[in-house]
Amino acid sequence: MLRFPLPMSGWVYILASRPRGTLYIGVTNDLVRRVHEHREGLADGFSKDHEVKRLVYYEEHATMPLAIQREKNIKHWSRRWKIDLITGMNPDWVDLWDDISR
Repeated sequence: MLRFPLPMSGWVYILASRPRGTLYIGVTNDLVRRVHEHREGLADGFSKDHEVKRLVYYEEHATMPLAIQREKNIKHWSRRWKIDLITGMNPDWVDLWDDISR
């Protein structure tokens, strides 16, 4: 369940095209807005080109610099580690959009 965000917090999130499909890792200060942009095709680039719209993982950080550093770290991980991270939070790879958009 998404709680009230911390002031100046940042979010790291992972989108997938399907369970264990193409992954997109991003960072934002407004998770709901940014995921909505991906879902509606308003975010040009990789996620739009590859139909990556399913929110499968997210985590909040106290500041944007911390979130940015975490995003960079995860992007350098092996695919197996990324899959394990997602599966640890979301074993069935369900789309978490409904959880954050309520």
